[in-house]
Amino acid sequence: MRAAVLRTAGKPVRVEDVELDDPGPEEVLVRVEAAGVCHTELHYMSGDIPCPLPVVLGHEGAGTVEAVGARVDDLRPGQRVGFTWRPRCGRCEACVTGRPVMCVAGRVQARSGGLVDGTSRLHRDGEQLHHFLGVSCFAERAVVSRGALVPLPDDVPAAIAAIAGCAVVTGVGAVVNVASAAAPLAGRCVLVVGAGGVGLSAVMGAVLVGAGQVVVVDVAADKLQLARRLGASATLDASGLDDGAVVAAVHELTGGGADVAVEAVGRPATLQQAFAALRPGGTVVAVGLSATGSTAAIPVNELVQQQKRLVGSLYGSANPAVDLPRLLALHRAGRLPLEQLLGARHPLEGVAAAYADLRAGAVGRAVVLPGTTEGTTAGAAA
Repeated sequence: MRAAVLRTAGKPVRVEDVELDDPGPEEVLVRVEAAGVCHTELHYMSGDIPCPLPVVLGHEGAGTVEAVGARVDDLRPGQRVGFTWRPRCGRCEACVTGRPVMCVAGRVQARSGGLVDGTSRLHRDGEQLHHFLGVSCFAERAVVSRGALVPLPDDVPAAIAAIAGCAVVTGVGAVVNVASAAAPLAGRCVLVVGAGGVGLSAVMGAVLVGAGQVVVVDVAADKLQLARRLGASATLDASGLDDGAVVAAVHELTGGGADVAVEAVGRPATLQQAFAALRPGGTVVAVGLSATGSTAAIPVNELVQQQKRLVGSLYGSANPAVDLPRLLALHRAGRLPLEQLLGARHPLEGVAAAYADLRAGAVGRAVVLPGTTEGTTAGAAA
C-alpha cells in the first residue's frame, strides 16, 4: 500500500510503498477515507518534538473497517470509524477515574512508535517503520488498536469525521470540558489566540455554550474572516503589533479583559499574551503544543493577587468515545458548522504540498483523501 513516510526530521515527507501486517487479536484494519492535516505533525517533521523514525505520519482521520482481530467483537467489516490518537485501555488509573486522554496506552504508543503493545505492523523490505501516535492514517490503510477507534454514523462525510476526531475535539473540548467546568460561560467573554483548526473549533465551542463575546487574535486576515463567519464577535489582527499592544487592544475590546482565553498557537509569547489579556479571576486554557523544552514566564504576583488560573488541556480533556459522537450529533443538528472549517483537499501524493500550504498560512483544515488521485481542490474555507 502507499503511505507518507518521514525518515529524517527536517527532510521532506515521501509517499512510499510499504507493507502492513494483518491486525492482531485486539486490533482492526481500516481503509482510510480521509485524514486531517494537523499542525502537530509539523513539530515532529521539524524535530521540535522527537519521535521514533522512520514513521508513517497521520493521526486525525476516518475510514471503513476491513477486518477485525479475533478478540474484537463490537466492530464489523463495513462499519465506519474515526481514529483517536489517545486510545483507552479501560484498566489504568486514568481510564477508571474518567481521564481517558491520560491513558498509559497513549504514552506507550508515543514513546515506542508502536501500537499499545509497543510493536509495529508497518514494514518496508524488512525495515521496521513506526506508527505515529498509534494511528498512521496518511496511508491507504491502517492497523490500529480497538481502543483507538470510535464508531461513526454512516451519513457523516469522511472529511468532517476526520477533522472532528482531533481539531474539533481539542478546540471545542477546551471550552466545554475545561473552561465551562470552572464556571458557566453563558454571557461571558472568551478570547481565542490563534485561528487555525483548533482555535476555530474553540470559537465554535464558545458560540455553542452561549459566550456573550468571542474575540479572536491572529496575524492572518483571511483566518480572522473565517473566525467571524463561525461566530466571533470581534477579531484582532496582531500582525505588526508588539505583545503589549495586543494585550491592550484585547482589554479595550473586552472592557477589562477576557474571562477565559484559549491559547491555540503553542508559543511562549502567545501564552504570555493570553495570560496578560485576562481579567482578574480569569482562566487560560493552553492547548497548543510547542517545541520540547519550551517555557513561558508568568508573573507570580499577577497569578496570586488577581487569582488568575493557567491550565493545560490535552485533546480537549475529552472522552473521545463519548464526545466525538456528541460533536457529530451537534453538527448534524446544525449547531456546529464543521463544513465551514474544511480547507483544501489533497490526494495522498499531495501530503508534502499540504504541509507546505499549512506552513504558508492556509486557511481552514485541509484533508488528505488517500482514495483519490485527483489534484488539490478548494474546500469551503479555502
